[in-house]
Amino acid sequence: MAKKEIRSRLGRVLIKSEQVIQFPRGLIGFEQLHEFVLLQIRDDSPFLLLQSIEDERLGLIVADPFSFLTNYQIVIGESERKILKLQDKKDLTVLVTVTIPPGEPEKTTLNLTGPILINTKSRLGLQVPQLELDGPSRVELARLREECRSESMCAPNV
Repeated sequence: MAKKEIRSRLGRVLIKSEQVIQFPRGLIGFEQLHEFVLLQIRDDSPFLLLQSIEDERLGLIVADPFSFLTNYQIVIGESERKILKLQDKKDLTVLVTVTIPPGEPEKTTLNLTGPILINTKSRLGLQVPQLELDGPSRVELARLREECRSESMCAPNV
């Protein structure tokens, strides 16, 4: 259980080797980076930071889409299951990237077309583009809150 100090968008952080998630294909646009760690931004926040260990400048804000949407569905092919070494769905964590425009946090969006899948057991991750998404590709959280007031289909974090 080796520990390593890394620099992140949150400052210096001490991580354990078993926290490292290997992305054999990297992430879209960052295929050359393969080692990441998930960091809690704040204890009370639904958002996490997917921080590259190899490049301290790359830290993506991510969130569990099911914390906000109850009807979000993804398709995972057999080849993705093999790469992730996924044998049990309960070992799968699904995350989506979050965009917060500078100076406009009210326009925060969840990007639903490229979910990041992590097998928590094998510590393997993969970004799996969704080609036939049943719904919008992005969801603005403020708009989602408004819609949830009139409907009861949203998750508790909205």
